[in-house]
Amino acid sequence: MLRLTDLREILRYVPHFRDKIFVIAVDGAIVEHDNFRNLLLDIALLRSLRIGVALVHGAGHQIRRLAEQTGQLPSNIDGTGITDAATLQLALTAANRVTHEILEGLSANDLRGACGNAVVAHPAGILHGIDYQHTGRVERVDTALLHALLSQDIVPVIPPLGVDGEGRSYRLNSDSVAVEVARALQAVKLIYLTTFEGIQAPAEPDGPLQLLRQLSVEEAEAILKKQRASVPLLQLSKLEQAVRATRGGVPRVHIIDGRVEEGLLAEVFSNEGIGTLIHANEYQAIRRAQRRDARAIYALIHASIENDELVRRTLAEIERTIEDFFVFEVDRNPVACAALHLYPQSKQAELACMCVNPRYENQGIGAKLMQYAEAQARAAGYTQLFCLSTQAFNYFQQKGGFVPGTPDDLPPDRRERYERSGRRSLVLFKKL
Repeated sequence: MLRLTDLREILRYVPHFRDKIFVIAVDGAIVEHDNFRNLLLDIALLRSLRIGVALVHGAGHQIRRLAEQTGQLPSNIDGTGITDAATLQLALTAANRVTHEILEGLSANDLRGACGNAVVAHPAGILHGIDYQHTGRVERVDTALLHALLSQDIVPVIPPLGVDGEGRSYRLNSDSVAVEVARALQAVKLIYLTTFEGIQAPAEPDGPLQLLRQLSVEEAEAILKKQRASVPLLQLSKLEQAVRATRGGVPRVHIIDGRVEEGLLAEVFSNEGIGTLIHANEYQAIRRAQRRDARAIYALIHASIENDELVRRTLAEIERTIEDFFVFEVDRNPVACAALHLYPQSKQAELACMCVNPRYENQGIGAKLMQYAEAQARAAGYTQLFCLSTQAFNYFQQKGGFVPGTPDDLPPDRRERYERSGRRSLVLFKKL
């Protein structure tokens, strides 16, 4: 049952996504899972919010099962290896069945869908002396066709197959197809629905695998370079293609378990999500403060200190804690700042000293600073973010999702300073 708070969370994101395009890549195994009906309902909701959706699907699960039924041995399952003539026929049969199942499901949810020849392919060719036969690579995507379908409220359904100018068919890797479609449509999100919960890697050498919630594209590349052997094999393709998509202009790539009920909505319409998010450096205007920024930060916060909006800080105090600060730059000039103070024993982090130059207010800079602080705290393994406010508490609650708490909930040393200040600030918390 949808709670009012859930609805508010969804509505907060809608303006950002309206009239944008999501590419959703569904593994073949997910199409056969019981939760696929719910995923189609979620897609219907996205369409009702004026979010365009293109569906790319895999067929590896169906190819494997069809091969078992017919007693054949496929030369390759996922479209990355050699595809002989018999395997191409298996792929054509299996992919067409999956496409039809998806079209049936869309119809059952009052959605129109269509499958066209939007993917133009060419043969992968001879690689390292090996002829890949009927395996192909995406040459281009017919964006005019896909945009025409989307403009008529039709969901394009794109199988892991392509044809060349001579009418020859090729088996393609669906993960790669999804990247090319997302790039061609300038999608704001590429979402992989698969049979695992996200990307897992050890936090430290020889450590246990753990789910990685958020990764910058640079962090994802570092994992592929330094920890590749530690990442489960089935997850490598998704991680590699996520990096390729992000480097190709797709701002965000999500990898989630498609078997989780309401998982798609939870991933799209909440800060926490349920899987792994790989994002471009959307915080490119935000950087860690350096010692030379101390005077600019002091100048930024001076007026807010005089208005009793912020705790009084001297230049020397800012210089002493400069490693906690980050700044938002416009033309290389700091126009906003904030600090993130960490309390390791309680796994709590404090968002503090957030200030935006009045000339740059109402441009979403404050929200970006909050998101940056939240991402940094979560990446460091902290479980709760808090802030203290005397005048901007409505902003933190409405824009940042913070909720009121009490001074008793603060880390002990932070509570002592709170009591000594006498400011009686409202204490706000947010779970990470």
